[in-house]
Amino acid sequence: MYLYHYYDIKKSPFFNLSALDITEAIKIQNEIIENKIGFASKRNNEYIERRVELEKIAYKIFTEKGGKPKSTFPHYFVIEECEWLETWYENPGYVKCNIDIFDINELSFTYGDLFPTFSERVNDGKEYRKNVYSYNEIIKLIEKYGFPQEWNKNGNHGPERYIEAHYWNNNIENILNNGIYKK
Repeated sequence: MYLYHYYDIKKSPFFNLSALDITEAIKIQNEIIENKIGFASKRNNEYIERRVELEKIAYKIFTEKGGKPKSTFPHYFVIEECEWLETWYENPGYVKCNIDIFDINELSFTYGDLFPTFSERVNDGKEYRKNVYSYNEIIKLIEKYGFPQEWNKNGNHGPERYIEAHYWNNNIENILNNGIYKK
């Protein structure tokens, strides 16, 4: 199994708004919106505050399930390739990593993106809503439902387009050294 981290190659991989002071993160997000830079320009002005809120929820659920985060915010990946994510960036690239290079106790998952997973507007009763999963739990969901990027490639069947992985560790040197890059 591989985890993919998508990014714009004009920036370095793992540039993370969550690592910034909230005022600086909001400033950067507003610049992205104003300059209409990629998919992120479609986000609203409350994106950063909601992201911080969702990361706290994910952290809480993850630690309650026995996760061992080394940071208070995650770096974002998806399980397996998702071509749709390349459309988010003007100059797309990715870092592809075998899951074996990670400590699975530092990885949590949502079946779909964190935002729609915890959205009050998504009330379809699917069992994987409003939850964060451990590695073993996400494997069971994959066995049951498959990969959203296969059955929902065009987004016609709901908001889930991929399985999101959250790496709760700021030490990314191992990933940078062992990842396979597409530039």
